[in-house]
Amino acid sequence: MPPPKDVVKIAIQMVGAIPQLIELQQTKPLASVLKDVCDAWSLPNAERYALQYADGRQTYITESNRRDIKNGSILRLTTSPDQEAEQLYIGIQSKNVDVKTDSLKKLASLSQDITFAQEFISRNGLKQIYSIVEEGNDAGEMLAHTLKAFTELMEHDFVSWENLSTVFIRKIVSYVNMNAVDASIQQLSLSILENMVPTSRLLFEVVKKEVTLDRLLTHLQATNAQLQLKAMALLIALLLSATDAERRDMMDYLREKNIRQFIHKNIIHSSEPLGDEMAHYLYVLQSVSLNLCEHRMKMSMDPYSQEQRDLLQSLRQTAFESESEVPAGTFSTERRRSLCAKEFRKLGFMNNSNPAEDLRRAPPGLLALDNMVYFSRNTPNAYSRFVLENSSRDDKHECPFARSSIQLTLILCEILHIGEPCSETAQAFYPMFFGQDHFFEELFCICIQLVNKTWKEMRATQEDFDKVMQVVREQITRTLNLKPTSLELFKTRVNALNYSEILKLRQTERLHQEETLAVPVLELREKLKPELLELIRQQRLLHLCEGTLFRKISSRRRQDKLWYCRLSPNHKVLHYGDVEEGVQSPPIESLPEKIPVADMKMLLVGKECPHTKEKSSGKQNKDVLELAFSIVHDVEEYCLNFVAPTRYEFCLWTDGLNVLLGKEMTSERTQTDLDVLLSMELKLRLLDLENISIPDDPPPIPKPPSNLNFCYDFSQAEQ
Repeated sequence: MPPPKDVVKIAIQMVGAIPQLIELQQTKPLASVLKDVCDAWSLPNAERYALQYADGRQTYITESNRRDIKNGSILRLTTSPDQEAEQLYIGIQSKNVDVKTDSLKKLASLSQDITFAQEFISRNGLKQIYSIVEEGNDAGEMLAHTLKAFTELMEHDFVSWENLSTVFIRKIVSYVNMNAVDASIQQLSLSILENMVPTSRLLFEVVKKEVTLDRLLTHLQATNAQLQLKAMALLIALLLSATDAERRDMMDYLREKNIRQFIHKNIIHSSEPLGDEMAHYLYVLQSVSLNLCEHRMKMSMDPYSQEQRDLLQSLRQTAFESESEVPAGTFSTERRRSLCAKEFRKLGFMNNSNPAEDLRRAPPGLLALDNMVYFSRNTPNAYSRFVLENSSRDDKHECPFARSSIQLTLILCEILHIGEPCSETAQAFYPMFFGQDHFFEELFCICIQLVNKTWKEMRATQEDFDKVMQVVREQITRTLNLKPTSLELFKTRVNALNYSEILKLRQTERLHQEETLAVPVLELREKLKPELLELIRQQRLLHLCEGTLFRKISSRRRQDKLWYCRLSPNHKVLHYGDVEEGVQSPPIESLPEKIPVADMKMLLVGKECPHTKEKSSGKQNKDVLELAFSIVHDVEEYCLNFVAPTRYEFCLWTDGLNVLLGKEMTSERTQTDLDVLLSMELKLRLLDLENISIPDDPPPIPKPPSNLNFCYDFSQAEQ
């Protein structure tokens, strides 16, 4: 008979004593449980003791979290949080250096626990932390423990960052700005400032003023990877908290200092592999930089702006310079206007009498004009060749430069997600972005020449404009998916992917689709599906057994805390626990927390998850909703919450968990994998039928012949 739901069997340890095996009544007050445990060991003053987990983070057991205790858990009897907080509060004020250092070290460890942190902060413990830092008498290991304890205590959000004194902030800043400081202290100081920046405008301005971009660039050039990472984290925090104007100024300054080339050479192409955290920061830096184009992208052309009209006229003058050199008095105003309209028509504007009308559509707005002007000024030969080559044609096969540029700019904005908010988890950046200043404009210059090349290959007319741009989009997307490391390599590959190659790819895909739509093939597909779905199920469970590294994300900032989750080899228990940065695949024994698969009730995804509902303040980040899932276990109020690092991991984990729950796999990845496996299996099965057309209906079975009488009669043989 199974034990009652409110009873869990646990072990309780104490140093120097034989462990107790007890049945914990969850309905019994925790104080009574502690008294019984203390009485068994003849310990007086039970109120001075508390229970905590013996493994993992060693969290204190309280009335609020006691329901998380599972059968088989090992707890430890230890000093209560309030007693521990009192002792450490006194210890960190000790004149004895060894006592003070040990107290600070223990404080840094215990501060991760929310119960202890609450007790320590209620004793005005943070004031003592401030004093140690502000006085500046301690250094080295003692200071590192102090800063670590401060970081952990502030993580619980009991105290506002805005309460920090100016002296404290300046002291933290000084550790970042000084050269002769231990790297661990600089890392912690950078992390504190990173946490501080998003909390208020005032703190952002203080940090931006005190920690210069030059100083952050110096840290980025350090050989210490962790110091480099923390410096990049603070830089990203400053960029995300800045106003549009401040962000533009900061990016301009970073461009002057050649930060892109440095990142391209020393971080992306470093001998050390790129970590997930750094990959995310590089993605954000790329996204922030590209989003500087958003303002121009959303701004329509103002026909009354002299500056914009001059830019428009410069396009005409650069293309038709010799024709424009005719003295002003030679033609009448009307004739001159007619000549300009003709030249704008040759440039490919739809409204040649008033070309500004073509640029009223936003997006791409003035960004298209900027791109055209950049192309004409930085590659004048290619620009003139494009325009003159097409303007001299009268057979309706001319490629309209302006119209193509406007549409191409819009396509590039969509592909590069310009104007979209930064994802909190994405790590997908283009290495070639950091190898080139004016990346967007240079990419446009390559792609507009690709438009002309593809136009000629397709022998297109004006009616084919949308088809050409569709092919160009496909060429760009397919090439970007290859992640070229430089624009030169992108140019080589995108030009190699000409129209005939696109046709071959499309034809292959179409033939494959036609083959798979024949009735006998569809029947074969249905027969193969169950076997292949079982193969996918096994792969999903195998992936869960290997495990995945997840990040803890709060509404305040991107967390740098990690935790790992994996399924036991017998598929009966999910093991999870916190891990340190750099740990790739921790052994299952090192993960203290566990959930029996039998206790799992349901899987929640997206908006249904409790950790997405909690983030009620501000606009919910779209990517977090797309990557969030939760496991409901025991009773509905207990959930294990996840935010997958990628959409791929989200699909594999949700599929695997559905398999464990005995439900259908519902992710889009399941369908993709099934299609790939079916395609491979069908090709192997139909290999002998190549070039043989498969009829929709099976051939008729002929009638049996009239002389079908050759059966052997055994009854006669026996006689």
